[in-house]
Amino acid sequence: MEPSVNPARVDFVTLRLFCAVSRGGSITRGAQACNLALSAASRRLADLEQAFGATLLERSAQGVALTSAGHVALQHAMRLFQGFEQLGRELKDYSRGIRGHVRLWANMSALTEFLPAALATFLRAQPDIRVEVEEQLSGDIVRALMEGVADIGVFAENTSTDGLDIMPFQSDELVVLCPRGHALAVRRSVDFRACLRHDFVGLNRGSSLLELTARAAEEAGVAMNIRVQVRSFDAMCHMISAGLGIGVLPLAACRAQVGALGLKAVRLRDAWAKRRLLLGLKKGAALPPAPALLFDHLARRAGEESRRAA
Repeated sequence: MEPSVNPARVDFVTLRLFCAVSRGGSITRGAQACNLALSAASRRLADLEQAFGATLLERSAQGVALTSAGHVALQHAMRLFQGFEQLGRELKDYSRGIRGHVRLWANMSALTEFLPAALATFLRAQPDIRVEVEEQLSGDIVRALMEGVADIGVFAENTSTDGLDIMPFQSDELVVLCPRGHALAVRRSVDFRACLRHDFVGLNRGSSLLELTARAAEEAGVAMNIRVQVRSFDAMCHMISAGLGIGVLPLAACRAQVGALGLKAVRLRDAWAKRRLLLGLKKGAALPPAPALLFDHLARRAGEESRRAA
């Protein structure tokens, strides 16, 4: 079957123009950003839509807006540019004598709690390898592994792992964090259901931790009132300290903030509060030497931690 889009009809100048127009909301501004005449820019965009067989931009007197197909095209265009930028960085590394490049994606818990020490020992032993680390949501990490955007991923276990080879990496314990003057602060442990009568501070939509707590609230039959949503554990701690709600966080990720911000970590009695992080890669993937070395290193670290815990 022939591809629906002929790659020979799509060039990077036009894709860069499309991205600039999408950001600026105007063909004129996009053409200026790409140093193109307005007529040439308009013709390129029309040719791009013809090549894709879809309308990508809604044109009006106020400017342009992306259609649904345009949003999809923009995501793929940005991914192509990121791929070429990464290609350039990796080839430059080889020219400097760096003999390997690893793309490691991990969720916030893994980056906060476990990966810094593991990466430090690896890079001391392998100074000629560059590790490019990205913090991403667990679901996005799985997709990146499947699409070959990431070599290795560390993510929460309550994420679909179809198409991946996985192994346990680390365990973390989730706690309820609250100000010391809060009603829950006198408790040593609590059921999550009892927490649901209070306002919450949560992570942004799409995080595995938010999905986990939302599912627990649904199973308890009680609505979870999320008053504020933020992007990081550190921001959660500061919002909780300000009295905007309580929050569920990994204990290791918030331990340093407990004393500094006058907070109390209360253990959760629920079974799901003992959570596993997984180490994964695409099923059957033959990793290049540098990613294979890092994967083996992380797997050994996970095994050592498991034996110490036993």
